[in-house]
Amino acid sequence: MKPAVFLDRDGTLIREANYLVDAADVSLLPGAGEAVMQLRAAGFAVVVVTNQSAIGRGMLTEAGLILIHDELASQLKACGTKLDGIYHCPVAPTTSSRQTIDHPDRKPGPGMLIRAAAELDLDLARSWMVGDTLSDLLAGRNAGVHATILVRTGHGSSVDAGNAAVDHLVDDLSAASRLILNL
Repeated sequence: MKPAVFLDRDGTLIREANYLVDAADVSLLPGAGEAVMQLRAAGFAVVVVTNQSAIGRGMLTEAGLILIHDELASQLKACGTKLDGIYHCPVAPTTSSRQTIDHPDRKPGPGMLIRAAAELDLDLARSWMVGDTLSDLLAGRNAGVHATILVRTGHGSSVDAGNAAVDHLVDDLSAASRLILNL
């Protein structure tokens, strides 16, 4: 079993876009490709876990999501790297609280991380969760990861860094990668 770094997609790996529905709007955040490459070179699996309520809301199809993730893969390939997996939850929320589990796969639920761990032979206890919202970090916490990292990109600048779900606070994914590799 190998450790993983679980990444939120929007606002952590790529630029935040409210309900990303067009592959043309996919844009890696500065340094994100290099961060993924460094983590994988150090022996971590890098897995995206992303809530995609745009599907549940009828704004995006599964086929459209595949096109978005193909573009993401293309941009990462241009940086010399790739992801080990992408897991998504298409369910729209049933509550306005981003800290309430309303579906086991929808962050803050741990379902996507647990499924990835089973399918990719990952050690959750040695893994990390990196994201820009409390629901991202709570998903990691609920899955039993080693530690969580809040990035200040995306929505991260408005998150209370004093929340118990936040183990570490950094500026961006590059800084998160450095922190993981140096601990």
